[in-house]
Amino acid sequence: MEMPNDGLEHNPTALERAAEQPLPNADTLANEFEVLQHPAPATQTQWQEAMEKLQFGTSFSDHMATAHWNPQQGWHDKQIRAFAPLEISPACSVLHYSQTIFEGMKAYRHADGSIWAFRPGYNAARFAYSAQRLAMPTLPVSDFLASLVQTVRLDARWVPQQRGASLYLRPLMFASQAFLGVHPAQEITYLMMASPVGSYFASGLAPVSIWVAQDYHRAGPGGTGDAKTGGNYAASLLPQIRASKAGFDQVCYLDAQTNKNLEELGGMNVFAVRRDGALITPKLTGTILEGGTRSAIARMCRDEGRPVFEQTVALSRLLEGIDSGEITEMFACGTAAVVVPIGRLAGDGFDVTLPGSSVAQRIYDRLTGIQQGRGKDPYGWMYRLA
Repeated sequence: MEMPNDGLEHNPTALERAAEQPLPNADTLANEFEVLQHPAPATQTQWQEAMEKLQFGTSFSDHMATAHWNPQQGWHDKQIRAFAPLEISPACSVLHYSQTIFEGMKAYRHADGSIWAFRPGYNAARFAYSAQRLAMPTLPVSDFLASLVQTVRLDARWVPQQRGASLYLRPLMFASQAFLGVHPAQEITYLMMASPVGSYFASGLAPVSIWVAQDYHRAGPGGTGDAKTGGNYAASLLPQIRASKAGFDQVCYLDAQTNKNLEELGGMNVFAVRRDGALITPKLTGTILEGGTRSAIARMCRDEGRPVFEQTVALSRLLEGIDSGEITEMFACGTAAVVVPIGRLAGDGFDVTLPGSSVAQRIYDRLTGIQQGRGKDPYGWMYRLA
């Protein structure tokens, strides 16, 4: 496959530059949100059942952070309260016009008992970008971090100790004003909830099968593909159902403009591994979510001397490369799964296997080593929450 440069040079994106800004120490943020007394925290039995199950996104910790915004007061009523159902109007704007964004990140317990987040500045910066794209107010980085720090400190028992497990953190923002009419809401609600989780895929690091959708697209030029908003994921549900019925784990989408080039999976970025060990990943075009795991992998590999090429990845050329042996591996990456090898790639008129996973395994081991405190963190990516 044609390489546009040596793969070791990279101009940081605006999001990567924003993510490198210094963050305030967690201790200075520990009292930014008012803490309301929880009337009925989970019992020991309920907590133990959840911690033994560790099924992705089905159990939740005791507390959540909340805040509200309007033009008159700005961000206000910042509170840590019991995780509980919300009361909203049937006319709540988000139910009608999908003005909502979210993030996904994890809190990891290290061997000494301390609790850390991976690149929260990156998530805060992307949250701000997504808010701007959805015509919503941006949340200050200090408030974003404070919601994580205070919730995790109150719910420290919910951070698993098992290797490979973590406390998944879900900040989100939505239009909470009650009205019917297509214009930006003037009332916004911010939430941050947490869920103890194990592996995203039940098979762990076992290779997954991918169906390449040629009749559906995740996003189009000028749309919201590079924002983390619910509508992008809703668009992926029907293709995912159809792929699952055919025996596939995930769906990979092509670009909407030509229907020829790989973009991303429904919730993960994708890499191919060349025979010489170089990585290839679809370039950011405005229709692909700029993943924090993707960014971290590219930087680690370049610094190790492994070229990473961000370029247009034509499906036809990719299949030729797999057939000739030029492409030896593929893997997907994201916060939830971290790294998972792709063992089978299929679509209308093709069905190929990729038996290799050694590069994916090495990347997974190094990245999770940093996250879980077993390896060195030369980038200062880890941020101590508690």
